[in-house]
Amino acid sequence: MKLLVTRPIPDQATARLRAEPGVETTVLEESAAMDRAVLLDGAAGADVILALLTERMDGELFDLSPNLRMVANMAVGFDNVDIRAASARGIWVTNTPGVLDGATADLAMALLLAAARRLPEAERFLRAGRYRRWGPMLLTGQEVHGRTLGILGMGRIGEAVARRARLGFGMEILYWDERGRPDLEQELGVRRTDLDTLLGAADFVSIHLPLTGDTAGLIDAARLARMKPSAVLVNTARGPIVDEAALAAALRSGAIWAAGLDVFEREPEVHPDLLELDNAVLLPHIASASIPTRLAMAQLAVDNVLALHRGEDPPTPVVRGTR
Repeated sequence: MKLLVTRPIPDQATARLRAEPGVETTVLEESAAMDRAVLLDGAAGADVILALLTERMDGELFDLSPNLRMVANMAVGFDNVDIRAASARGIWVTNTPGVLDGATADLAMALLLAAARRLPEAERFLRAGRYRRWGPMLLTGQEVHGRTLGILGMGRIGEAVARRARLGFGMEILYWDERGRPDLEQELGVRRTDLDTLLGAADFVSIHLPLTGDTAGLIDAARLARMKPSAVLVNTARGPIVDEAALAAALRSGAIWAAGLDVFEREPEVHPDLLELDNAVLLPHIASASIPTRLAMAQLAVDNVLALHRGEDPPTPVVRGTR
C-alpha cells in the first residue's frame, strides 16, 4: 500500500506506519503540502492519503489518483473532503472524532475568558510600558461567573463546553441544535431554544457547529445585531460560519463587546479590520493543539489506515468505501 501523509504528524504515529509491513509511507514537508501541484503529484500514485483539514480532497484529486482507496482525515471535521465525490468513487473517508473534545472545549473557555476580561489587551498595555499605577477603571471587563452562555451545536464539543461552563463557572446554559439533548437538560439544567432567542439572551455565544451549506454565513450582520452590546462571541468551529466583515463592524461600533476567534473565514487569511481591533482575540487555529490531543488524533488516523491495510473495517468511517 502506498500511503501519502500530507504533512508531518507526531513521530510516534509516523513510526507505526513505517513499521507496518507492506506500507510504503511518503510524508510531504510542511511547506510542500500548501502547494496544490505538489499535493496532486504526490497523490497520483497513492492508495491512501492521510490528510489534514487544510488539504482539499476533491474530484480533481480523486480523478488523478485512480488507485485511491481512502482519505484518512486527521480532524473531526471533514469539510475539506468532497464527500459526494468520494462516495461516488467508492473511496473510504474517515475522521478523528472524540479525541479532541476536551482540548477544544478548554480553548473555547480560554477565549471566552480572555475576550471578556481583555487579557491580550492588558498584556500588550503592560509590555508597552504603559502601566504606571492601578486605577479602579483600568481595563475593566465583563463578568463570566453566573452569566448566560449560548452554545450553537450541542454535540460532543458543545457538551464539553457546557460542562466546564456550568460546573466550573456556574453559568446558565442555553443551546440551539436541531437535535434535543434531554439527557443534558436533566443533568445540567441546560435549556434548548431557537437561535434568535439565544442570541438575544446570551452574555456569551460559543459556536460548535459543522460547516455546511446551512451554517455558512450563519452569524451575519442581522444576527450580530440581535446580541447584547455586552456580549462576547467565540468561534472554535469553522471560520466561514461567521461573516468576518460584519463581525469587525459590530466590534468596532460597540454593537457587541468582544470576540474570540480560533478559525477564520478565509484561513489562514484574517480580515484586516479584525487585526486592528483590541476587542478581537485572534488565535491561529490551535484549539486541538495540546501535545496529547494531537498525538491521539494522529494515532486514530493511523488506526484507520492500518485497519484498511489489514482488511478490517476502519474504526471511524464517515463514508464507507467499496475499493
